[in-house]
Amino acid sequence: MSFDATVLTMFPEAFPGPLGVSLIGSAWREQGLWTLETVDIRAFSKDKRGFLDDTPSGGGPGQVMRADVIASALDSVERRGRPLLYMSARGRPLTQARVREWAQGPGLIVLCGRFEGVDQRVIEARGFEEVAVGDAVLAGGEAAALVAIEACVRLVPGVLGQPESLSDESFEDGLLEHPQYTRPRTFEGLDIPEVLLGGNHAEVRKWRQAERERTTREQRPDLWARRPANQQAKGD
Repeated sequence: MSFDATVLTMFPEAFPGPLGVSLIGSAWREQGLWTLETVDIRAFSKDKRGFLDDTPSGGGPGQVMRADVIASALDSVERRGRPLLYMSARGRPLTQARVREWAQGPGLIVLCGRFEGVDQRVIEARGFEEVAVGDAVLAGGEAAALVAIEACVRLVPGVLGQPESLSDESFEDGLLEHPQYTRPRTFEGLDIPEVLLGGNHAEVRKWRQAERERTTREQRPDLWARRPANQQAKGD
């Protein structure tokens, strides 16, 4: 069973973007391990000019995407048990735990908003889950959709060449990834840490774990604070 992604968007030309390159792109185009479909929301407008937005109820700046147009676009898609995501700055944060859950399923249907957003009624009536990729506001949901889909697709078995490369990545156990190095041995006066050059795999693992803990404490104290106390104690 492949992972099937469908994107509802005003700008289908934004896809596949980075999803069409490297191992992820070949897993789609050549291996068929996942699929990507775009649905142009404009095609479902009943306005002869293709408008799919209107002024906000209660007044205010900007425009709001209409519930009926979005519902028609969604209803044209076979859902097949796939979760519905609406990429929104007010949504719950995208996490690796949610990504792992989605990657094990049949795929995703992702709605990309524009303007001031979409009519709340279609979010509630169709059961969209609002998801944010960071504490920042984007012009539209397309970039966020690319992030969510890529995060899932790279976990699909067979997409990446070395599955073991996933095990020590950031967020897999509540820690960030350790620093990485490669040749040359010295770059602008900076050397590769000696422990990585000695061939002692046990010492390398110990160093990497310590670096993961240090990096998490310094870069993401919020993640570190959520770790169980007995795990935190190992890095104290």
